[in-house]
Amino acid sequence: RRLPVAAAEPRRRAGREDHAVSARDLSAVVAGFVAVLVGFTSSVAIVFAAAQALGATPAQTASWIWALGLGMGLTSIGLSLVYRQPVLTAWSTPGAALLAGTSGLTMPEAVGAFVVCALLIAAAGATRAFERLMDRIPVAIASALLAGVLARFALDAVAALPRAPLLVLGMTAAYLVGRRAWPRYAVPGVLAAGTAIAGLQGQLHWGAVEGGWALPVWTTPQFGVGALVGVALPLFVVTMASQNLPGVAAQRACGYDTPVSPVITTTGVATLLLAPFGAYALNLAAITAAICMGREAHEDPSRRYLAAVAAGVFYVALGLAGGAVVGLLAAFPRELVVALAGLALLGTIAGALGSALADARHRDAAVLTFLVTLSGIAPAGVGSAFWGVVAGAAALSVQHYRSRRRTPAAPP
Repeated sequence: RRLPVAAAEPRRRAGREDHAVSARDLSAVVAGFVAVLVGFTSSVAIVFAAAQALGATPAQTASWIWALGLGMGLTSIGLSLVYRQPVLTAWSTPGAALLAGTSGLTMPEAVGAFVVCALLIAAAGATRAFERLMDRIPVAIASALLAGVLARFALDAVAALPRAPLLVLGMTAAYLVGRRAWPRYAVPGVLAAGTAIAGLQGQLHWGAVEGGWALPVWTTPQFGVGALVGVALPLFVVTMASQNLPGVAAQRACGYDTPVSPVITTTGVATLLLAPFGAYALNLAAITAAICMGREAHEDPSRRYLAAVAAGVFYVALGLAGGAVVGLLAAFPRELVVALAGLALLGTIAGALGSALADARHRDAAVLTFLVTLSGIAPAGVGSAFWGVVAGAAALSVQHYRSRRRTPAAPP
């Protein structure tokens, strides 16, 4: 009889303490930092390659970081505070990879493509077309999709063991002890242990940290048919299918019902405003958002939005400080970042798999979704997250068709 009262207590306290940040929220702040560390270090090289492929000058490349940092930071802070739920945005990594593979495109033409892509994203949100699509995806498929996206990071953490055994084993030991002794601060303990071990081994490259502020550089967009067809439309497709789709799935798999259409519209409008400065595509985060939505971020689900707010603050600092923040995040060895991401996501992966396999009717489709997503295949340049959903939906359609044929009609 006491359990419902105890379970409701965090929600009652949330109404009184929503605006107060205390020492109990330290884990959320650290989770926000971990999300930024993982998201930035794992894909910033692709963003730099995309800028260079378009002939960007050093000043324009710094402007890209300025625009993307401010866009991700301000949208994450604003949306998380408005909905009191963890809403974390990110740059489109597959979009950057697409841009890095382009040739013969000028920067003004690329910016014109960014503007068109932003308008398409905003339209997909404002018309609720994307939300209606997401409403048709069962929870089991969404959870399997999330597990498949995140499991790759856990596998990368295991693969880092031969390269840095002492570092990875030390961080794993800190995680296991932390989960037993101080579960609220397990991930901060892992970060502290990893930093200490890397420092003792001389693997922290503080020499890369330099001062300097990033400044915005305006590029007037030019619109051409070739850039629209060859860049704008593919950029929109990969951003929606490979980023926003798993982003919404991550929220729903973690139990959050954040309105989809206003969030997608906001990312489109933010991209539109910042596109001339280098923000090629902003979207919902999935992998880094899961770090902010898991139990490691905060024991109280109603307070986990603080992790996304903290991540937003770090992203704004990343955009403004430019080279200094880039150097700071680059100081950490790759094995530390990979192990930190894998350990921070373990709880979320376990929860997503449990939710995906809970309903026996959807189990086959969920497993198929998980495996296809985990495979990393990208036919037609579209990421495996989209094809995982397609595979799961096809399996569900076949199963439901069979059940309808075998179930006798109900009496009138």
